[in-house]
Amino acid sequence: MKFNFNLEDASQVAIGAFALGVPISFSEEAWRLGATLPAFNLAIIFGLSVIFLSLFAYQSVFQGNIKHRIPIFLFRIIIAYTIAGVIVALILVSLDKFPLLTEPAIALKRLVVITMPASMGAIIVDSFDKE
Repeated sequence: MKFNFNLEDASQVAIGAFALGVPISFSEEAWRLGATLPAFNLAIIFGLSVIFLSLFAYQSVFQGNIKHRIPIFLFRIIIAYTIAGVIVALILVSLDKFPLLTEPAIALKRLVVITMPASMGAIIVDSFDKE
């Protein structure tokens, strides 16, 4: 079993996350949602992100063939969400809207809210070069 995830894949994921993360990161609505949503709703957003990432990766990237590649499939989901989160955090830091040291709860909430669409952009661009 070979893990086929290289620098090209990482850059595709980063570009996809950046493409959808930038416009949403500039949105004051996203900043406010990140500051006001309760933890339960954030958990729902996170869960929906992972579910839709998994469904898209299963159908498009792996074309429904994960029987003998479950660890690779799970790795792909985790790495796509993680890279998308890092990209979103970098965008928010550059906009001075990621107060991790002063208001970590708000920073993490904004991260979850904006990483949802960014992670979808990440996996979609990653699917252009099928597994």
